[in-house]
Amino acid sequence: MAKGLHPAVEKVVMAYLDAVDSEAPGLIQGLYLTGSAALDEFRPNTSDIDFVAITAARPDAAMLGGMARTHSRLRRFCRRPSFDGLYVTWDDLARHPAHAEGLPYSHEGCFHSSGSRGDPVTWQTVARRGIPCRGPRPEALEIWTDAAFLANWTLNNLDGYWRKLLVRAVSFPDPWSLTALTTYGAVWIVPGISRLHYTLASGELCSKEAAVRYAIRTFPEQWHRVLNESLRIRQADRARHDLASAVTEIAADLRICAPGHGGSLYRTPFARRRDVLAFGDMIIADAWRRYGKRSV
Repeated sequence: MAKGLHPAVEKVVMAYLDAVDSEAPGLIQGLYLTGSAALDEFRPNTSDIDFVAITAARPDAAMLGGMARTHSRLRRFCRRPSFDGLYVTWDDLARHPAHAEGLPYSHEGCFHSSGSRGDPVTWQTVARRGIPCRGPRPEALEIWTDAAFLANWTLNNLDGYWRKLLVRAVSFPDPWSLTALTTYGAVWIVPGISRLHYTLASGELCSKEAAVRYAIRTFPEQWHRVLNESLRIRQADRARHDLASAVTEIAADLRICAPGHGGSLYRTPFARRRDVLAFGDMIIADAWRRYGKRSV
């Protein structure tokens, strides 16, 4: 087991390995943590535990059954933080991620036998920041990475996912028009888009909080309040994407008090949503202006 893991992460990883070795002995040859656990920013109340698990070959029906039972056992053992990731082969990691399709994966702790696909962010995270819980260290592996493809993928993700999400967030009664009012919406959108801008600027990956600090250094002061608000929410470690959390956080935001004073930097969640969406529009446009011609 890797040293220095957060106790909550170590507990879930050990439970997973015990379960999968019991249900499908010898199946998992490598296990690498990605996401916040790998980027030194795991928040036990709101972070997931992201992983990439390695098998020698694509699993057959019996192996998939063992994986399903493993994740069911793990979900009963610990619903949060959820253990989310995908299953690939060593050959998948060595090739362009576009070749890795129909992969088994876990999302919010629930196992799916197919439907996921590889992407350059996951491949690069394993290569440069992956935490080995089983298998060789990442630097000893053959992992496909390509800076130009990562930049193109990042720009396409800004339009294909984030721009569409911002449109949904102003389209009542779309669920995202309500989610964008919550602390979860703010901490999903502002750091999420900032991370992609950082990747285009540097060719590297970073955590959510590091991305917000990068944006504070990079963009004018008019955006600093919404950036500091998202950083405050992230560090408070309370904003989850469930109804109970959303109701609790909105109730806290609506208390009559001066901005700041240990709470929101905004008087209302409506004012915060306005800035969250405006920041998202600005940073996407800025990314295309700065890096679009270089990468397409």
